[in-house]
Amino acid sequence: MTINYAPGDLVRARGREWVALPSPRDGVLALRPLSGGESDTIVLDPVLELLPVEPARFDLPADAAVTVQAKAALLVDAMRLTLRRGAGPFRSAAQLAFEPRTYQLVPLLMALRLAAPRLLIADDVGIGKTIEAGLILRELMDRGEVDAFSILCPPHLVEQWVGELKARFGIDAVPVTSGTASRLERGLPLAQTLFDAYPFTVVSLDYIKAEKRREGFTRACPDFVIVDEAHACVGTHRGRQQRFELLLRLARNPERRMLLLTATPHSGDEEAFARLLSLVDPSFASMDFEDTRYRERLARHFVQRRRIDLVSGEWDEDRAFPKHETTEFAYRLSDAHRAFQEAVLDYCFGIVSRAGSGQRERRLFAMDI
Repeated sequence: MTINYAPGDLVRARGREWVALPSPRDGVLALRPLSGGESDTIVLDPVLELLPVEPARFDLPADAAVTVQAKAALLVDAMRLTLRRGAGPFRSAAQLAFEPRTYQLVPLLMALRLAAPRLLIADDVGIGKTIEAGLILRELMDRGEVDAFSILCPPHLVEQWVGELKARFGIDAVPVTSGTASRLERGLPLAQTLFDAYPFTVVSLDYIKAEKRREGFTRACPDFVIVDEAHACVGTHRGRQQRFELLLRLARNPERRMLLLTATPHSGDEEAFARLLSLVDPSFASMDFEDTRYRERLARHFVQRRRIDLVSGEWDEDRAFPKHETTEFAYRLSDAHRAFQEAVLDYCFGIVSRAGSGQRERRLFAMDI
């Protein structure tokens, strides 16, 4: 008797357990091992197997603790959700602590179509560039394609990135700044770098751009990099020049996956925009935007949406961006509050008047107040 298995079912074949994937045709099974990746997927015909393909069964551990049925059922449901996610379109679905909005999946789909994803995500402020980059990172991690990453961002965003990764994607990353680097490096063997010891890092651009650290980071940098506020790395003054030199070295490795995030990709400076695009593909640096062929090539690596695009389009995201309504209300001062205000004004006027008629003296007295 032939047993039909649906995507997500757990089966045993060839001496190991597998999760069933969508079958390419009737009569055959597409299977991925529970402990394997995409490269381990096989297609087999149950009729030709020496041993029958059977539903997988898992015995309880010998020292399994006795518990109530509700807890056991909860554990079973959790295990099923974790294992069956491998048969869906996205492996990371069960690892997210939120529900992505429809438009936030677009960069993920774009990245999965590229052999080595290089994207410039230039969505408007508040649309969720952090979420979109995190979705790509989490998905590639769960597919077994990424085992280390670095996020490069301005110093004031380091802790925010660490918190977002932990709260939304279940990833424990280490902040690398001028204040934490020495502590992290303390006790490491001479042959081991900080980035070898800590595969998940959020790095301050101002710390790592220095020439004495830039070369070492280029050699030890993981193959997956996210650059936040990327527009701040392509200017011509010294600080931005150092940042751009660092990113340019990283981009020279064609196998390195890079996501560039910015809400202002083009500030009116054509040269800066060309430098930004060159990090995605060196040929984009001399791009002719009037040429349709170049624009079509860039469209595979560039995504930009404004809020108005999402609200007025077919994304059904009106609920994501509520309309702001402003209203003016009169505020009445109490007698005590009014008396306090008058006393403060009398005090200030008195000090300024004692300064005389000179404008400079009055400004100095006003600053002292």
